[in-house]
Amino acid sequence: MASNRTSAARVADLERRLAEAEAARTAAEARLAEVEEARARLERLLGQMRRDTFGSKSEKLDPDQRNLPFEDVEAAAGMLAAASEAAEKALGTRRAPSRPSERNKGHLPEHLPRIERVIEPDSILCPCGCGEMQRVGESRTERLDVIPARFRVLVTIRPKYVCRTCAGAQHAQAPAPEWLVPRGLPTEALVAHSMVGKFGDYLPFYRQADIYRRQGVELDRTMLAEWSGRAAQLLAPVIDAMMAELRRSDRLQMDETTVPVLAPGTGAVRKDWLWVVLRDQRGWGGGDPPIVVFHHSQSRGGKVAQEILKGFAGGTLLVDGHGGYDPLADPKKTAKPWTLAFCWTHWRRRFVKFSSQDTPSPICDEMIARIAQLYAIEKEIRGRDPAARVTVRQKFSKPIVEALRPWLEGCLQDLSSSNELSTHIRYGLKRWDGMTRFLEDGRLEMDTNGVENAIRPIPLTRKNALFAGSTDGAKTWARIASLIGTCRLNGVNPEAYIAATLRKILDQHMQSDIAALMPWNFRE
Repeated sequence: MASNRTSAARVADLERRLAEAEAARTAAEARLAEVEEARARLERLLGQMRRDTFGSKSEKLDPDQRNLPFEDVEAAAGMLAAASEAAEKALGTRRAPSRPSERNKGHLPEHLPRIERVIEPDSILCPCGCGEMQRVGESRTERLDVIPARFRVLVTIRPKYVCRTCAGAQHAQAPAPEWLVPRGLPTEALVAHSMVGKFGDYLPFYRQADIYRRQGVELDRTMLAEWSGRAAQLLAPVIDAMMAELRRSDRLQMDETTVPVLAPGTGAVRKDWLWVVLRDQRGWGGGDPPIVVFHHSQSRGGKVAQEILKGFAGGTLLVDGHGGYDPLADPKKTAKPWTLAFCWTHWRRRFVKFSSQDTPSPICDEMIARIAQLYAIEKEIRGRDPAARVTVRQKFSKPIVEALRPWLEGCLQDLSSSNELSTHIRYGLKRWDGMTRFLEDGRLEMDTNGVENAIRPIPLTRKNALFAGSTDGAKTWARIASLIGTCRLNGVNPEAYIAATLRKILDQHMQSDIAALMPWNFRE
């Protein structure tokens, strides 16, 4: 009887455990279904956002900004993926990948230090009693780790020596090194870090001060600003030398963007301008290093462009349709007149914007498609020598462009003169010679995308910093942006470059060879 009761208890216990397992399985399956439904919903949302952003409205957002809405959605997708994996693990349905992931294999930079952690099994004794097993291989996994930025204190010690025999009449001590801030706190590396933080990574000084405060270091934003000003003053000859190098070039791009500046004595913010001049020969394999230089001005008028390009040798200038560039091509107004070439992206942007309105436009769709054909050709010849680029353009691009003009003129006859689309068509037809100049010159690009890419950090810094505190502050902004932008174009770490260059200038290196201080000659 006792044995029967024990067996019955065991059966009941097993049934209870089975019921609990079934309940857990049902709950896990329900959770997995919810996760899969949510994942599908997020994928649809993400797909729609990508279509909205990168489709016909792609001209409206900056590439750095257009990714912002994706980040939250993708973070939620990551949470769902983790929840899905946990549910599958609970159900025992998680499948091992058919082959190990190689997403990061070979992509983590070789210069990063490797800290190896070896995980041995609990025992290497063969379960069959054969003794210790032999090592025949290993599995290696690389993950990217980070050590948060931390401060340290550099202590400079200069021992003093005296001659006891001479009763101290003779002594020796190494001279004190030149510092960026006399008797001040910062090293060149700290100042460079702060400068690149604001003018390259869009972190105003007050935000940097908050970050430093979390590590127990009190650095006022006015102090950070003063240090950057001192550094900009020291680096001024380097930036001037960059401008002198730029004057030798006969193929340039130019553009301008707004910068808010606090008007002294009024408390109001006025709209000033940063003008940008770019040399970038990488598209046709030129040997001169890329350079970008920013200039501050309170005006967008043509006299500013003339003043900026004063002393240049002349040549071809690739610009948008802003009328301020017209005097540069006028021999009566400019000593060495420029030949103006115009940007196809600006023209295309007008049709993209018009087609994004409620009323669809077959003309806009056709125009965008034809320009896309030209860009497909440009993609194939990027980096090739000028002669090859001209040959391809003459064979494939020129027929498209030649057919475009009569088609657009025919479209104008079907549109009223007051129609907005007519204005967009006339924008390019009025500048036709400049629009088609790239067909005859392999050293020209189709657009000013290069200079627009160089400008992009300015609006982001402008958004976070709100405004420059003064005209001098705006000029400093322009000069530092020139240095950081040129570093980026040449694939140079601006923080390392500025720190090393400041040290060399303080050590009087610039007096012997300023060319060696140019960003494109820097090696870490």
